[in-house]
Amino acid sequence: MTTYLLRRKADHPSKFLPLTTKLPDLNIAVNTRILLPNKLEGVGWFTRETLQRITTQHAEHTFYFFFDRKPHEEFIFADNVKPVVLSPQARHPILFYIWFQWAVTYGLGRVKADLFLSPDGFLSLRTNVRSVSVIHDLNFEHRPQDVPFLMRKYYHRFFPAFAKKATRIATVSEFSKKDIQQCYGIPENLIDVVYNGANEIYRPINDEQIIETRKKYTGGKPYFLFIGALLPRKNLDRLLLAFDAFCKEVDSEVQLVIVGQKKWWSDEMEVAYQSMQYRQDVHFLGRKDPDELKLLLGASLAITYVPLFEGFGIPILEGMQCGVPVICSSTSSMPEVAGDAALIVDPYSVDEITAAMKRLANDPALQKDLAAKGRERSKMFSWQQTSEKLWTCMEKAMTP
Repeated sequence: MTTYLLRRKADHPSKFLPLTTKLPDLNIAVNTRILLPNKLEGVGWFTRETLQRITTQHAEHTFYFFFDRKPHEEFIFADNVKPVVLSPQARHPILFYIWFQWAVTYGLGRVKADLFLSPDGFLSLRTNVRSVSVIHDLNFEHRPQDVPFLMRKYYHRFFPAFAKKATRIATVSEFSKKDIQQCYGIPENLIDVVYNGANEIYRPINDEQIIETRKKYTGGKPYFLFIGALLPRKNLDRLLLAFDAFCKEVDSEVQLVIVGQKKWWSDEMEVAYQSMQYRQDVHFLGRKDPDELKLLLGASLAITYVPLFEGFGIPILEGMQCGVPVICSSTSSMPEVAGDAALIVDPYSVDEITAAMKRLANDPALQKDLAAKGRERSKMFSWQQTSEKLWTCMEKAMTP
């Protein structure tokens, strides 16, 4: 793998070492700074799955992947992918500004880019290169209290400008499309909906695998499952309280398993957890890779995914693909994704979440019905469809 390194000369901070490579007729630059091994979450998986397909299915074009550190070989999907390292590493709002407004601007000019694709929505405001911004959601506009101060200031200052700068915008639900229209005044005809998909590894598992997975994690007991980063908007505090109420009201061995990093653990989550009478029945597993996650999904009694706000909600789709019943929120995009294949609850109501848990735990016929509906509905979504729609959006952006 050859990496083309663009970095500032030590004796002149406004210059970069030259990038020496033969440029093809059509060059597509892509912001791939979030492609980090073993650290992919929602936007990261979207970036990986779409780019893997687009680059291999459009071999006639050259794709320049802009990284902010040495890239891992697993993300160089095809011979027509040229990794470019731009400094500095962009992991802080001040460095975001330097990287996107200066380093990316230089990189776009140096590779003579015809189009810039940014799967996480960030753009350079200092270039005339046509651009596609993928804005997954505007959670920071609706729940600013969930975002650290400097990050919040950056988002509020720059994302309206990014949206207006973009030649076209792609987003992952009709809800988010309408939200972007209303918040930023972007015309409807400039926004394309490209629904998320889910990894094809998520499929139903057999009875033996269910038994072994439950033995490994819950001593053989059935469990509700939550998957996701433990952010305040994921509503873990109410989910914990609802599960505790469920345990008090139902004579059951059902447990609660939580998969996700705990680094965003909030005071509200801690207070809810410490107040639980049945907290010994809650299992925090941290982050899990897809091979293990497919077993945890397939062996669960139900997915309990009740965030306050989502642009899409990939765990809903992953659960449906695995043939597992889903409980999800009535807010933002989630009813759009779930349709009639889930129990939909008010995420602000602990009582509603508890009631849904009780219904599922006590009704095998309902479990079977929701599982079947979920498998059928999941056929509406796939990463191949996402990739095709994103490519169509890119083609529109490249059309004068």
